[in-house]
Amino acid sequence: MEMNTPKKTLREAIRNRRLTTSFAVLATLSVGILAGSVLTRTVSGKEVQAVDSSDARPITIPSPVTLSNGFSQIVKQVGPAVVNINTESLPKESTTKTPRKRGQITPNPGQGDDDSQQKQGDMQDFFNRFFGGQGGQGGGDDDSDGGGDRRALGSGFIVDSRGYIITNNHVVDKADRIFVKLSSDPDGGPGDEGHPAKVIGVDKDTDIAVIKIDTKEPLPTIKLGNSDGAQVGDWVLALGSPFSLSKTVTAGIVSAKNRSIDEPGPNGAAQSQFQKFIQTDAAINPGNSGGPLVDMAGQVIGMNTAIYTQSMGSQGVGFAMPSNVIASVYNMLIGPEHKVIRGSIGIQFQPAISSAVQRMYGFESGVMVSTVTPGAGAAKAGLQPNDIIVSIEGRKIKDGDDLVADISARKVGSVVKLGYLRDGKQSTANVTIGDRAKLYANLNSGDDSDNDAKQEPDAGQGKLGITVSAVPSPLATKLGLKGGVVVTSVRPGSFADDISLGKGLIITAINKKPVTDEASYRAIVAGLKSGEDVVFVVRFPNDSSRGNSFLGGTLP
Repeated sequence: MEMNTPKKTLREAIRNRRLTTSFAVLATLSVGILAGSVLTRTVSGKEVQAVDSSDARPITIPSPVTLSNGFSQIVKQVGPAVVNINTESLPKESTTKTPRKRGQITPNPGQGDDDSQQKQGDMQDFFNRFFGGQGGQGGGDDDSDGGGDRRALGSGFIVDSRGYIITNNHVVDKADRIFVKLSSDPDGGPGDEGHPAKVIGVDKDTDIAVIKIDTKEPLPTIKLGNSDGAQVGDWVLALGSPFSLSKTVTAGIVSAKNRSIDEPGPNGAAQSQFQKFIQTDAAINPGNSGGPLVDMAGQVIGMNTAIYTQSMGSQGVGFAMPSNVIASVYNMLIGPEHKVIRGSIGIQFQPAISSAVQRMYGFESGVMVSTVTPGAGAAKAGLQPNDIIVSIEGRKIKDGDDLVADISARKVGSVVKLGYLRDGKQSTANVTIGDRAKLYANLNSGDDSDNDAKQEPDAGQGKLGITVSAVPSPLATKLGLKGGVVVTSVRPGSFADDISLGKGLIITAINKKPVTDEASYRAIVAGLKSGEDVVFVVRFPNDSSRGNSFLGGTLP
């Protein structure tokens, strides 16, 4: 026991010595840190004051240098003709209030045609959603039955020194007061809205409006160019007043041409056949609407109209109405009637037809007629459903857009020579152009019918993936059918599903063979072979005004 005592004492001494050393090191570090902080605070200010900067040279601002920048030269040239447009909608009493979903585009149940009906209300809501005003205000909504004034903001450009200005219809739509601020006007405070303006004319189909302000002095103008000359990849500038920031310029390129932006209907038809846009990645934001899109020649090739966005801001996908369309509409709006008159031959057609349908009916390009309006030019000239219009005045027609553009631009009362195919034989007809608006003012879009038919297995389940049944008598009478079968179910992933042959559609023919009943349907289907083109002629049960539609594909 006595011999262990010194060892224990020695061990404790070593441990105590280690602890003492550690504490000493920590204390030294702490003192160093504190001293460093104190010294730094104490010395830094005095040291800076003591620095000699007598050898420092002052910065001098050089004389202005004009760089070889084409953008700035174009802005100087066209900027004075770009205006800011403010609108005010006064509160109105409303006895009925129909709820609407803002920004929603409802598919049009009508056929694509040279005269198809357009439901502009929801498209207008779409434009209002993105360009109507700041913070959700304005935008032409007329569903308010109380509250304060509603204000909206947009842009425009002067094309006539006497005060004629082009902008979007959705900028001035439903506005009670319109004010224009010129680029030369000072930025005033509240109450300094600008020059009062009046509407000369509007065209909802293209979302174009012409307004005018009174002026004592000639105003600076901007020149419209030929939008057909614009090429994908060309530089362009967008001018306007995004988010109330007037005189804003953004740069980009032409991203695409002939772009449709509205959702297609069930048959693939766009809601408005007269809205084919130039797409650009030049930043376009709320308030830019109605401003010009100019090329490197300083000419307007488009009018900023809409954007694709998920954030209410620019995501590099903007759309401008081509200047060639603007010029044509403007010339009609400033005319005595202040409205756009478009020609029509009184037909409807299916705009999107598969290659299988073209092979089956023996044509490469053209328009297959679905319905013919009684009393219109086409009907009087003898055109019938299933005729294929292939030429206008000897010129081949590429597609429905080509037909619409040609016919709508012709003068009402004029006669046009159409070439068409019927049962594979070439024929011609002289068709008188009518007024599209008048021809289709009273078209009935049809109403829904109860077509829930009893589902029974049939020969098409294996090959086509569908079941069918007889067309109910009331529905057949409503559609004027003497036969046919109605699709009662569609197997997901089947051939029918792939070509959009949906439940409820009525099959009236397969590969040019009439389907009169279930027996004839089964007989035709039984003869179909893998690798063969199969084309269905169908009718839509909820639209009696719509004629034949054609769906087809190659049977797997």
